[in-house]
Amino acid sequence: MARQSVTNINGIIRSEREPTVPQGRMGTTSSRTIPYKENTRVTRKLILLAFAILLLASPIFAQTPAAGAPVDYHLPAAFIAMGIASGLCGLGQGKAVASAAEAMARNPGAQAAIRGALILGLVLIESLALYTLVISYVAL
Repeated sequence: MARQSVTNINGIIRSEREPTVPQGRMGTTSSRTIPYKENTRVTRKLILLAFAILLLASPIFAQTPAAGAPVDYHLPAAFIAMGIASGLCGLGQGKAVASAAEAMARNPGAQAAIRGALILGLVLIESLALYTLVISYVAL
């Protein structure tokens, strides 16, 4: 509950609490304002839709390659490597931007230096994803 500071006539600061909500009624910060039953219905529908799509797509995975044709595992490996690299680079860039924004807020006088270090860091992080992209093309 939020507290409010009230100054008395004598200059004494005392703390007052907001009045409690009567039993059975929802307060302004109650977590019961979200209709849970509706959310579970939507979630169930999405799960059933995803399951139906997977069932319809299953005949694609049942096909076998042509007789005697070698199986090439480079393409899926390249996709997985690029996905991991892109995801981790995105996480790193988000952390760098958040830290730079916090540093600029704490020390506004050093904004230029922080911005320069941020841009250099973002370039180096993005270059890792680009190197992975080049390597995955070369591996094909």
